[in-house]
Amino acid sequence: MRNLSGNQIREDFLRFFEVKGHRRVHSSSLVPANDPTLLFTNAGMNQFKDVFLGAETRDYLRAASSQKCVRAGGKHNDLENVGFTRRHHTFFEMLGNFSFGDYFKRDAIKYAWELLTSEDWFGIDPSKLYVTIFEGDASVSRDNEAEQFWLEVGVPKERIFELGAKDNFWAMGDTGPCGPCSEVYYDLGLTASETGEDKPFGEDDQRYMEIWNLVFMQFDRASDGTLTPLPKPSIDTGMGLERVACVLQGKLSNYESDLFTPLLKRAAELTGMLSNSESPVLSSGIEEIAISDEKGAASLRIIADHARASTFLISDGVLPANEGRGYVLRKILRRGIRHGRLLGQEKPFMHEMVLAVRDEMQAAYPELKESADRVAKVVLAEEQQFARTLELGLRQMNEETLRSGSQAFHLYETFGMPLDFMVDAARDAGIAFDMAGFEAAKEEEQQRARASWKGGSQKSASPVYRELAKTEFEGYTSLRVDGAKVLALVKDGVGVSELKTGETGEVVLDATSFYADSGGQVGDVGWLYSADHNTVVAEVSGCKKPVQGVFAHAVTAKQTIAVGDTVDTVVNGEVRAAVMRNHTGTHLLHAALRQVLGTHVKQAGSLNDRSRLRFDFSHFTGVAEEELQEIEDIVNRQVLANTLVQTLVDVPIDVAVHELGAMALFGEKYGERVRVVKIGDFSTELCGGTHIGATGEIGLVKLVGEGAVASGVRRVEAVTGTGSLGLFRRDADVAKVALQFAGGGGDADALRSKVAAQDDEMKKLRRELEQLRMKSASAATADAASSAVEVKGVKVLAQRVDALDKSQMRNLVDELRGKLGSGVVVLGAATEGRVSLIVGVTKDLTGKVQAGKIVGQIAAKVGGKGGGRPDLAEAGGSDVTALDGALAGAADVVGELLG
Repeated sequence: MRNLSGNQIREDFLRFFEVKGHRRVHSSSLVPANDPTLLFTNAGMNQFKDVFLGAETRDYLRAASSQKCVRAGGKHNDLENVGFTRRHHTFFEMLGNFSFGDYFKRDAIKYAWELLTSEDWFGIDPSKLYVTIFEGDASVSRDNEAEQFWLEVGVPKERIFELGAKDNFWAMGDTGPCGPCSEVYYDLGLTASETGEDKPFGEDDQRYMEIWNLVFMQFDRASDGTLTPLPKPSIDTGMGLERVACVLQGKLSNYESDLFTPLLKRAAELTGMLSNSESPVLSSGIEEIAISDEKGAASLRIIADHARASTFLISDGVLPANEGRGYVLRKILRRGIRHGRLLGQEKPFMHEMVLAVRDEMQAAYPELKESADRVAKVVLAEEQQFARTLELGLRQMNEETLRSGSQAFHLYETFGMPLDFMVDAARDAGIAFDMAGFEAAKEEEQQRARASWKGGSQKSASPVYRELAKTEFEGYTSLRVDGAKVLALVKDGVGVSELKTGETGEVVLDATSFYADSGGQVGDVGWLYSADHNTVVAEVSGCKKPVQGVFAHAVTAKQTIAVGDTVDTVVNGEVRAAVMRNHTGTHLLHAALRQVLGTHVKQAGSLNDRSRLRFDFSHFTGVAEEELQEIEDIVNRQVLANTLVQTLVDVPIDVAVHELGAMALFGEKYGERVRVVKIGDFSTELCGGTHIGATGEIGLVKLVGEGAVASGVRRVEAVTGTGSLGLFRRDADVAKVALQFAGGGGDADALRSKVAAQDDEMKKLRRELEQLRMKSASAATADAASSAVEVKGVKVLAQRVDALDKSQMRNLVDELRGKLGSGVVVLGAATEGRVSLIVGVTKDLTGKVQAGKIVGQIAAKVGGKGGGRPDLAEAGGSDVTALDGALAGAADVVGELLG
């Protein structure tokens, strides 16, 4: 067996299949393109899904790739296991070979066996390998073919095992391509056994490790479960790079391979577990840590794995957030940070791990060379924010929190408070930690998270679109196509034979001039005319592509339109021109942003419609006014130059990216041949959108806003053409009114000074008013202590103070607690239809009665809820009419809580 590095294994795999006539295809993004059903790319076949479904064709029938994958959310979620097992990862690489209706089982098995066992390639001892086949069921017979082909390449019959559908039958979904699969396992030996017993294959998952899965797509499953043989069966295989590296390097754990050991060493250095000079031999230092502290070794594995996942996710455009993909990324990052803290490292360190990942993986993924610095900044910002959040969580942790599993989980989820930390704190305080409540809250949150994933509840395109022929798009050269045939009509997701007058639905044609939503450019609007070329049969309000190549026009029928009809497609040229001005303006803006702010700027989203352009980009601070002016100046110099906008068609993607220097746009899916939009030497981008002929047609670009949309992402908005003219007119009108209001003429500086002076005067008057209100409230409650009622030895004072805001109410609570000396103060106020409540309890009583419990019960009476600390709590409510009654019953609430 050849001892190969992880990088060499990857290269040899791809080279082997190139020799066998496969096209080497670069990994797609971890953010699936045009597939709302997937959270992250989790298999090599994801980027070929439309090819397998027949919705897309490529100029090759065989492909091989090393695909970046993440399994940390949704259906495929390995997050909680990572670090504590030998083989679980959030990020991994899937080596795969694919046949799109070309070769099938015999060749797939032959290739697999040759690569694994030939001394020219991996050279694995055949006696260490086992294979499985599908045993068959009521729908599909036993896979005797696969067994025969394994026997042909030399696998002994006693090493071929049959398994059921759970293990050896694969399906893309509830419907669509599916088929039996065959898996290859490697025997790691008795030392890998989980029990130390010499058990046979199938009875020891740790000893016998799956390294390759060969999927034979040979059926099409209908909605009723019927399986029909595919006319062109296909092959989809997946081999985990981390697993095969473990095998070829003679290790028992993936983490012992050279894909991880440099990262483990760096993690140990950064967390203080291993000094830079402690051991020049990587594995030696890590093994010493594992022997002395298995929990510490697990934490290092988690840090190494999560650093890989975070680096590649952020590099591919995902940013920490509170929902969707960004939420999963934030959990991965914070889990890694938390394990660094368990090792004693409380300072930021994960951003340094990004650079270690870059150093190890830039040969295979050269994009990391350019993106690593940006990624490290995002990670550092998240580390700093998490430190602040954790500090807030520590302030909220108290005995009541530790007794309640749901409250403890809130600290765990919201503030990242480690579970071990809370359990230890409860033990130190002599409190029984509510683990059952914690686990129940955790399960509830996981269900909520699965439901909140926006793509999770979405389905792939309606089956009605899948069997349709592709639409011929002619809109690059013409706004009108005559004689287009109606292929399908869809209403409420269901195919219909006709749309009657006034009904809305979607029309699919065999040809169109309408651009469909893509690349940030909105779909065209316009009309469908009847065969007489004069009568409007439908108004088109938009256009989209539910599946690749099929254009669905959103329409309102003006006359009955039926499948088989012939129509003319007519795009609204005025709207198209406005959209094109904004789209070309976006390209100019992108280039100008990179010129002024730096080449770390990358598109993170865009929108180009008739009224404006919106551009989201990676950047870590607000853009200064001076920088915005410079960007605007650069863009408009390009507009005034009237530079030719050149569109290059059918360019090989490698030529476009590596020779022409074209930039790819975030979230877009590109084929092997692409369109390139070139604006002189200023801007070159891959783009399938429509553009003006020369920059002068834009007229003028005016920036109208800049701000943050997420951590590390900024947004700029602008208008062009007549939109700019309208903006200037509105601004001029506002300026006139402002000058009149400020009392006279003058330039912008003079106006600014006058407005500032008036603002200062308003602030002064506001402060005086607040002081008067507070003085009045204090006077009204001067003898409040005497009106307090005593309940079971505790004084309770309840007052209504409508004139005060929350800040003033807090101050008054403190003042009244001081006057009472010992007791409970309840204040309520009604303002603009809302109720505000604040409860204060003097420190000597918080062991008997807590402010949070009091305010919660009172708030329920006014249609609200709230909570807070034992000595001070707040709440809100919606029923103003119930406020007096709620305050009158405050003493009873305190009495009940006192018991």
